[in-house]
Amino acid sequence: NLNVPKARNRKIQMGEFKVHRIRFFDYMPSAIRAMAFSTRTERLALARADGALEIFNFSDNYFQEKVLPGHDGRAVEALCWVGPRLFSAGLNGEITEYDLENLRPRYTVDAYGGPIWTIGVNSQGTLLAVGCEDGTVKMFEVLKERIQFQRNLDRQRGRIISLSWHPSGTLIAAGMMDMIRIFDAETGRATHRLVVDRGAGASKSKEVVVWSIAFLSDYTIISSDSAGKVQIWDGLNGTLIRTHLITKWDVLALSVSQDESSLVAGTSEGTVVQFQFLSSTVDRLDKDWVRTRTFKNHSHDVRALAHTETAVVSGGMDTQLVVRPLLDKVEKNTRESAIRKVSFPHRSLVCCAKKAGVLLFQFPDHLELWRLGESDGYGKPGGSLPVKRGPEKLIQLKRKGEDHICCSALSPCGGWLAYSTVTSFRLYRLLNGSISICKVSKLPKDLRPAHQLCFSTDSSKLFASSSNSSVVVVALNEPECKYLGTLKAKYGCRQPVHLLSASENGKWLATANTDCEVHVYNLDKLKLHCTVPVYGSCPTAMAIHPTTSNLVVVHADQQIFEYSLVKKEYTEWSRRLQKQGLHSLWLERDTPITHVTFNPKNPAHIIVQDLFMFCIIDKSLPLPEAKNVLYNQMTLRSLPEPDRVLHSHGFKICKDFQHLLCVSLLEDHSLVVVERPLLDIVSQLPAPVRQKKFAT
Repeated sequence: NLNVPKARNRKIQMGEFKVHRIRFFDYMPSAIRAMAFSTRTERLALARADGALEIFNFSDNYFQEKVLPGHDGRAVEALCWVGPRLFSAGLNGEITEYDLENLRPRYTVDAYGGPIWTIGVNSQGTLLAVGCEDGTVKMFEVLKERIQFQRNLDRQRGRIISLSWHPSGTLIAAGMMDMIRIFDAETGRATHRLVVDRGAGASKSKEVVVWSIAFLSDYTIISSDSAGKVQIWDGLNGTLIRTHLITKWDVLALSVSQDESSLVAGTSEGTVVQFQFLSSTVDRLDKDWVRTRTFKNHSHDVRALAHTETAVVSGGMDTQLVVRPLLDKVEKNTRESAIRKVSFPHRSLVCCAKKAGVLLFQFPDHLELWRLGESDGYGKPGGSLPVKRGPEKLIQLKRKGEDHICCSALSPCGGWLAYSTVTSFRLYRLLNGSISICKVSKLPKDLRPAHQLCFSTDSSKLFASSSNSSVVVVALNEPECKYLGTLKAKYGCRQPVHLLSASENGKWLATANTDCEVHVYNLDKLKLHCTVPVYGSCPTAMAIHPTTSNLVVVHADQQIFEYSLVKKEYTEWSRRLQKQGLHSLWLERDTPITHVTFNPKNPAHIIVQDLFMFCIIDKSLPLPEAKNVLYNQMTLRSLPEPDRVLHSHGFKICKDFQHLLCVSLLEDHSLVVVERPLLDIVSQLPAPVRQKKFAT
């Protein structure tokens, strides 16, 4: 039975592969704390509870194009875009601007007001306002290189929990305990005090927290609070217009559409409630905020929301990012109308030493090294093989310092291990069959903290991507490692390299960056060999074929290209694929391909993997046409041998495994499949605020 949840490391024979089925990578994503959407760049910035930041490109199939690793002392409470620049504020009392090219904080500024709960920018992008624990709203001027403190607004009793600028930039509304204050941004004076009702039957001693606030262009203020209310206020007169009680628990987040016709509120029950500004009469004169929809896509608190032009984006304690299209804004029954849930990173956290049968698992604070188990004999396709020797945890390596691990790599021979944070780089020698470890202390000074790491196939070289899309090449020797050179593109590129792939013959190294550029270097000459024609979607995985030296690149929009490094042109198969087009069901998949590998036994096979399937693309067979059934493996099994040819095509898809974090081929031609079932993650979450009872 392939679906036995207790399976930890089993070999399953599926046609031509024995499969190591791995479920002991206990990856646990962190809760989502804040998000901010930039309509200018169509990027969503997301902050997690461990201080990590993620940037999603909504215009490129929602691809997670950048990850800024977390830090033990950084608790991000709020995010804010100022043009292309990203700022955060947190309970450590600091405002941070991020370097999105080098994936690290650029600088931090202490606001000197205690923990910061909220941050917002005026519509002109010239002033930042932060709400502090000491009751002040502090204003900072946004300069070209930094931010500079400008002034404090009138100090209040009690912390400032939320704030929102009026689009004119002249007023600020701030949410506090039991009240909302309106400030004149020019004079700093508090002009109105709006008292928030604690609700019927509420304890007099229990304060109401105004968790979120929105200031609209018609001077309407909308607030959400810990008493379960969304309230509409007249910001000019300071009077309450309407109260909507939407939950017994907290309403933690608000977000308003850019045209101010729609509003969403996130609750600690896991629901997202939409309100729309509608008219109740034919003449459309008396518009009002009307509750129209309720979405239930989360099991726990919804801590962060973003209202884009066509969708509601939400996240919270259950760690999932949910993109819920609004069906009145998109065409029904299309790719754009499908709900998306991002549960896992769009990059690999698993590294497989193909020659040694050893796996490296990357966690934010440590690395784990495991040896795969072994089995006896052969079994029937789809059956289980008895385990002769179980999997063994060899090493757990804790990182040094407070910065979280951003990348790691294990050499194919299992003898070298490297990892990097944003401030340090470490290299280790693994001895005695990977059960003892020795730190390499003498490293070349050019080997700085890296965005991505990769070893050569013969484990003699290490490649580390550095700033400005450059790659440092180091020869691995004992006891000292030698710097060989730095690979750079001919023209200046500032975006980080997120993919590295070395050829098996040691001649080529391919790099891809988030500007969608793919460069190939000649490792004999340490020079640029060629640049693949730029395609407008970000590469998500790539690999160089061991015998043909063809580079296979898969992009965020699910397109596949094959490029000949010898001829410096697309291959005939690639041109045929682009001319015919990929099957619509292939293009509609909502998780990116994260790994590409090849089958040495059959040079025509390309193996690709995403979260829900792996696919063997057989280039010797015809491409699937629109009329073909793409997922046809069950159909083929039921047909007699002569009829299979009529229904067969080159995309052999296996969906027997779910939530795949790695699919890799070992030297003995067995397949390693690392799964992390979503139910295992959900079972480790704290209990939700409200447990739904049967028939309620």
